[in-house]
Amino acid sequence: MPAPTVFSQPPALLLAAGRGERMRPLTDHCPKPLLAVQGRPLLAWHLQALAQAGVGQVVINTAWLGAQISACFGNVFGLKSAPGKREQLSILYSHEGQDFGHALETAGGIARALAHLGPLFWLAAGDVYAPDFRFDAAAAERFAASSALAHLWLVPNPAHHPLGDFGLSPNGLALNLPADAPQPRYTYSTIALLKRELFAQPWCAIAPGNPDGEAAPLGPLLRRAMDAGRVTAEVYGGRWTDVGTPERLAALNAAAAAV
Repeated sequence: MPAPTVFSQPPALLLAAGRGERMRPLTDHCPKPLLAVQGRPLLAWHLQALAQAGVGQVVINTAWLGAQISACFGNVFGLKSAPGKREQLSILYSHEGQDFGHALETAGGIARALAHLGPLFWLAAGDVYAPDFRFDAAAAERFAASSALAHLWLVPNPAHHPLGDFGLSPNGLALNLPADAPQPRYTYSTIALLKRELFAQPWCAIAPGNPDGEAAPLGPLLRRAMDAGRVTAEVYGGRWTDVGTPERLAALNAAAAAV
């Protein structure tokens, strides 16, 4: 009998291109993903989790002060002295600021980076702290075998986003609810599994590779796919913070100092 096929973790894209306006003045001279959370750069928490999960390659998109991000992490994260080991993560960069002079927003940035990402990939925002999240290979394998174009991790609505983003059906479909719908909504954690197909017609009109540097959000693509029943979701109950203001950053670091 032939040996069973071993599923390999897909690559990941970490979003790190934003200006971080609400974090000013902290982000005037430091990109938000490099702000220290509990003793390490915010982006390093995701990189460590990806390496531990056996992901072999990550793409980081940059714009604002992007050279600082590539200088900080270089091209390898993890066990640099042990090539080929499971927890070594290679890093590529999609420098939107260098290429176009501005960030391309989420869908535009993904479309630009697709050539390095394969048919499916992990996605996470570089300004989110989620230390309990596992980039689980079994979840990626289930997603690969499904007809879904996206699988989202949702979180209970934080105080700064009380109305949430999407609904969730009993059978695990993400719902693009109308404004007056009575069903509860959850907040999109910015962590997801996505398929390349989502960034082509009829869901997305950006040209392959986004050669013109079109800036476009991800939400409209997700909502179109939800309306077709092609987005699944689940609720993530671990620690999660959108590190979007100096106050939230200070609270995270104060909590660590109090332990």
